Amino acid sequence: MPSHDSSDTSPLIVLVVADPARAANPDLTTRKNELYADGIRRHGGNAVFASEATPAAERDRLIAEMDGLVLTGGADIDPGQYKEAVVGAVEMDPARDALERLAWDGAARRSVPVFGICRGLQAINVFSGGSLLQDVPDHAGTPYGQGPAHTHDMEIDPNSRLARALAAGAPEGLAATDEDDDTVELVVNTYHHQAVSQATLAPSLRAVGWAASGSGRLVEALESRDGRWIVAVQCHPERTESTPDEFEGVWEAFVRAAIEFEAVPGA
Repeated sequence: MPSHDSSDTSPLIVLVVADPARAANPDLTTRKNELYADGIRRHGGNAVFASEATPAAERDRLIAEMDGLVLTGGADIDPGQYKEAVVGAVEMDPARDALERLAWDGAARRSVPVFGICRGLQAINVFSGGSLLQDVPDHAGTPYGQGPAHTHDMEIDPNSRLARALAAGAPEGLAATDEDDDTVELVVNTYHHQAVSQATLAPSLRAVGWAASGSGRLVEALESRDGRWIVAVQCHPERTESTPDEFEGVWEAFVRAAIEFEAVPGA
C-alpha cells in the first residue's frame, strides 16, 4: 500500500479501505481501492490507504497527520453499531467498523474534511448517531465487474455544498431539470443494498440528495449541518464509466478542502 512521505507537500488524504489480503478476490479489491485513490491523485492529493493490515503505530500516525479522510465502499456495517439486531445486514466486518470509527473520531477532533462514498455515507450517518435501512434490494444493482452498472435518477438540493461542487465540474454549470422546480437531477450508479432514509438520518446531518426506491425515498447524499466539510454520496463516483462528469468537481472540491486545511496553522 502507498505510504506517506513526510517531505511531500501535497495534502495527506487517508482512505480507509478493505484489505485485499482478506478479500475473496484480492485483485478486484486492489483495483477498487486504486479507483478511489485515482480520484484524489487527479487533483493533487497524496492518497494513502489504511486498512486492517496497517500496523497500529502507522495507522495512528496517519490519523494524527491527515488533512482529509475518505470513507470508502465495502461490507455492511454491523447493526450493533447503531444498537439494532441483524435484520438484513450481511457480510459484516467489525474490524473495519472499528477502524473507520477510530479514523472518524480522529477527524472530528481536528475538524478534518471528510468525503464518504457508499458504505462511507452510511458510516458517517451511523457515527453521527443515525441508523440504517438494512436491506433495500432494488438498489443493489449488478456486482462490480459483472456487467453494466444499474443507474437511477438522483435529486440534488441546489443550495448545497454538493451542488456547488458538481456545478464546478460541469462545463456549463448545473441546470434545473424542471422549470417549476430548482432541484437538479443527475443519473448515478447504484451498488448498495443498505441505505439512509429521512427517518434514520442523524440530527447533525442534512439530506442534500434523494432517490426513489421500493423502500421509500432514500437519502443519497448528505452534509454536515455545522459548516464543516463533510460530504457523502451513496453512489460510486470513482467508477467514472458510470458516473456523470460533473462528479469530478466533487473530487476537486474535497482535495481543495484538504489543501486549505493543511494550510491552517496547528491543524
